[in-house]
Formats: sequence, structure tokens, C-alpha cells
Amino acid sequence: MTTAVLTTLGRIRSAGAGSGKLRALRKNRLAMTGGIIAALFVLAALFAPLVAPYDPARPDFADALAAPSWSHWLGTDDLGRDQLSRVVYGARASMQVGVVAVALAFAVGVPLGLLAGYYGKVADSVVSRLTDTMLAFPFLVLAVGLAAVLGPSLGNATIAIGISQIPAVIRITRAETLRLRHVDYVAAAVANGGGDATVLFRHILPNATSALTVQATVGIPAAIIGEALLSFLGLGVQPPEASLGVMLSGAQSFLALAPWMAVFPGLAVVAATLAFNLLGDGLRDVLDPRGATR
Repeated sequence: MTTAVLTTLGRIRSAGAGSGKLRALRKNRLAMTGGIIAALFVLAALFAPLVAPYDPARPDFADALAAPSWSHWLGTDDLGRDQLSRVVYGARASMQVGVVAVALAFAVGVPLGLLAGYYGKVADSVVSRLTDTMLAFPFLVLAVGLAAVLGPSLGNATIAIGISQIPAVIRITRAETLRLRHVDYVAAAVANGGGDATVLFRHILPNATSALTVQATVGIPAAIIGEALLSFLGLGVQPPEASLGVMLSGAQSFLALAPWMAVFPGLAVVAATLAFNLLGDGLRDVLDPRGATR
């Protein structure tokens, strides 16, 4: 069979399987719930100026430490700033870091994983040793160390979190490349004179997107937690800019007097990470080819 025939059959099978996977995902209530909540966070981040009722940085000392009310649904902080507005803008920072950090990790990790899995030998050895060295440090410890070296800012926190996620992306991409380079359509492409770039980017990478998609939904909540932690420690977003981590840090001195200062940003972090994790678990169940045998 020629490469064209194999590719055509693969596309037909993928189209049929795709509709079945979509139906299976719709039946997964937890995954759909997570997807809806995640979509709400993304929309709130995109349209924060329209959603937030007040300027998140504008103080109002007359309303300092006001309890939740009709005028301030989530209350105010010690400077009288509206908590709902700050949560919305904090979610915007979290989503920004989540998306950009994961994109950075994929931009570096996917090519290195393809290189290690396809060529093997020296390339695999070098990339694998680099990955093992980075994995020797826990994700958050590595992110904190890199952010401390780069300096406190949202951009540097994003870079630190993105670098910390590169090893996981490399391992997923390498494993998928090792699995796919021996399948029939890849062998046929090589036999018909397909170059390395053609094999990697037209046959291997498109068929590894399922695993990489799942990894992205796992990486985003990790990045959200990482941003909250770095901002809490003073290594991420800097006051008076809004961040869920900055809000939690500022609430420490008012836990007894104004518990809503910590409760609502904490719930936002939990809701965002749980939503993406539920969506990722649902996608893993649907996209994992071994799921049908379990």
C-alpha cells in the first residue's frame, strides 16, 4: 500500500473515531462540568474590564474591610478595593500564565522530544540526561528557584513556570515518537522517500496531538498553582496589581477580622485548578487508545 492510501485510511478512521470520542466526552459529566467552569474562567480573563464592577487597584478607605454585600459581592480588602474585581483580574493573570507558560514549554519540549525519540542514540542520551536533571527538582521548587534568579515580575514568573514544565512535555513527546515511528504509515512514508521533516511533522506529530492535548490540560492547572505560589512569595505579580497569590498573601493579617479576603481568592484557585484537572481526566479517558480495553 502506498503512503497516500495509508494516510487516507488513517484520516477516515480518525474522523469516525473523533465523532465517537466527542460523544464519549459529552457523556462524561465531570469532564463537561470542568470544561464549562474552565471556559468561564477563560471568558472572565478575556473580558475582565467588562466583568469587573470596579477598578481593582482603586482604594476606597471608607469601605475598607467591608463584608460581602450587594455593592461588593465578595467584600473589600484592607484598602477598600473590591474583592470581586480583584478576583476577576487575578484570574486573568492566572490564565495568562497558564496559557503562555504551557505554550513556552511546548515550543521547547516538543522539538526536543521529537529529536530524542526519532533519532535516538546520542540525541536521545543528551536530551534524556537533561530531562532527568531537571526532574530531580520538584516542579514548584524549580519554578521558585528560577523566579528568584530572574527577578520578581509576572513575565519572569511565566518564564520560570514554562521552563519547569519542559521536562514533562519532552517525556510525553519522546514516548509518543518512539511508539509512532514503527507504525505502518510512518514506515511507508520512509520507504517512499519521505524526509525526516515530512515524517516528523506530517505523520508523527499530528498523531501525537491527543497525548499532548491531555498534557496541556494538566500543565495549565499546575501553572495556575505555580503563579499563585510565586505571587504569594513576592516573586510574581507585584502589588498593587491583582493576583490570586497576592490577595492570599495580603489576607494573612486579616484572617480573623475579614476571612473573605482569603476565602474567595482561595476558592478561585481551587475552582480553576479542579476544572482543568477534571477536563484533563475526561480527555485522557477519551483520547487514550488503551481506554477501550480497560
